[in-house]
Parts: sequence; structure tokens; C-alpha cells
Amino acid sequence: MRRHDQLVAFSLDEQRYALALMAVERVIRAVEITPLPKAPEIVSGVINIQGRVVPVVNVRKRFRLRERDVAPGDQIIVARTPTRTVALVVDMANGVVECSEERFVSAAAVVPGMEYLTGVAKLDDGLILIHDLDRFLSLDEERSLDDAMGNA
Repeated sequence: MRRHDQLVAFSLDEQRYALALMAVERVIRAVEITPLPKAPEIVSGVINIQGRVVPVVNVRKRFRLRERDVAPGDQIIVARTPTRTVALVVDMANGVVECSEERFVSAAAVVPGMEYLTGVAKLDDGLILIHDLDRFLSLDEERSLDDAMGNA
């Protein structure tokens, strides 16, 4: 099975996005986020998930979407990058969707240089932008986050 076959779809405002299912640990209700001093700008803070301190990455900021406070109805997708577990605050997790190879278009074919996207899924009810969680944080952001987490 290819890595894009099963995706966890979610929405931010009216746009739909997705992550590879194999990267997602779980989806939880929104909780209070504790600020993390000296964290990179893209990190909103940290949350406690069953004794683990997990950084919350601001997806809205990464995609230059309208910023807003976390609402009680929001959800958090807990996912794994190659180096750490991260939490992403989303408006709504929409479940698992299937994407066949014929319905997948690579990001390079759509918008070259879009390093945070793997591609686009063309589904019957519209398009879904697929995040590349492996490259979501830059190397500088990774180092800065490591330092902030070590000092917390």
C-alpha cells in the first residue's frame, strides 16, 4: 500500500487538508495549550498527553491562514514526524479517506516549491491538500524547539 492511499482529512476554515494515516496517532478534543518560552514562532506551546509533553504546531501560521484562538469545538491531531510527536490544532478532523494513485497529483506538478505539501487528492467532493509532516518544521525550527523543550 502506498503512503497516500489512506489519509486523515481535516479542515481549517473552509479548506480541507490531510495527513498520511500512518503518521497519525490519534485525534483528541482541544485542550488548553501552555506557552513554551523560546519556542519557534510556529509552535503555539505544549500540551500534556498521558504524561508526554507534546509541542503544538500552529498549522494556520504555517499556511498563512487567519489566526484565531482555539475554540472548544476544535480538535487536535496527534501525529509523528521523523524526529518527534507533534499536535496540530484543526477545526475538525473529518475522518479517513481513500486516495487511489490515479487521484493523486504531486505538489511539484501543481505548485513547485511548496515544501510543506506532498500533493493534492482529487476526490469526488473536491480537492484535499496533503501535508508533508516530514518537512513541516525546518531544521532551524527543529533545533530551536529542541532547545526550548530541553529548557522547559
